Amino acid sequence: MKYAIETFNLTKKYGDLIAVNKLNFKVKKGTIFGLLGPNGAGKTTTVKMLTCLIPPTSGTAKVGGHDIIKEPDKVRQKIGMVPQQVSLYRDLTIRENLELCADYYGVPKDIKNERIDELLELVDIKYAENKLIKHLSGGQQQKASLAASLIHEPEILFLDEPTTGLDPTTKRILWNLVKELNSKGITIILCSHDMYEVELLCDYVGIINKGILVACDTPQGLKDMLIKKSKSRTRELSILINNLNSEIINNLNDLTFVQKIKKHHNQRIDIRIDTTSSNSINKVINAILGSGGEIIAIHTKDPSLEDVFIEVTKEKGEVNGN
Repeated sequence: MKYAIETFNLTKKYGDLIAVNKLNFKVKKGTIFGLLGPNGAGKTTTVKMLTCLIPPTSGTAKVGGHDIIKEPDKVRQKIGMVPQQVSLYRDLTIRENLELCADYYGVPKDIKNERIDELLELVDIKYAENKLIKHLSGGQQQKASLAASLIHEPEILFLDEPTTGLDPTTKRILWNLVKELNSKGITIILCSHDMYEVELLCDYVGIINKGILVACDTPQGLKDMLIKKSKSRTRELSILINNLNSEIINNLNDLTFVQKIKKHHNQRIDIRIDTTSSNSINKVINAILGSGGEIIAIHTKDPSLEDVFIEVTKEKGEVNGN
């Protein structure tokens, strides 16, 4: 099975409202796929259909190789879900919640306790296994929820805003957990508004707007797409030069395509250039090196994933996901 998820004109209507409109995309097995969209764009409805919580109006999807309409029970055995709002029983302990989940999914009794212990160790929450959910911190609750979602060894894991409201240290711990789970072969669908999180974790990103898939590619591929679409003829470079001096600045100013140079106190310069000139970036580098300059670091100020998100959600259109 090459794809963990495939959608085929997946559609959901509520009366005259089309929440999801003929959605087509594929998620490669063993990857982390980010599903993004503005509030009300249709991504929550999409996830609900893929997890068999609601049926599509038309079209269908295969999740874990099984049709969501014809084989919903088989789909449910293949997936785990970590909702944004922790849905564990607050008056039960972590371990009691995991035992309940294990019984629901029919985990054999002779391996149930061993599997629970393994998951508690995996998410580093065993020290609190006998604490009530309501007495846990937000990060601890998310760890417990993650452990519960893995009790039946799913092939595909859905994460809905898993780090919302958590401090930076706890976020990083959960990001490392997501990476570790993915390294074990679990396909992960990440719904998040945190663009840094998405870019850090995801192999591919699909952006939904008004029920339509408007962009789908790798994070870098999406940013490159925006660069190619841009009508701007200027680019900005940020260059850190070990021995920055007036000769280097003068030689750069002599280049006809250099529009502006801003010098910082730490020997970094920002340069705006006209990219219609052939090999303009190479010429900037050569001018610095030719003046005896030592380049420590250089980067172009490219669009961010947030820039891509804002741009594509302003437009209408449809693409086919990879």
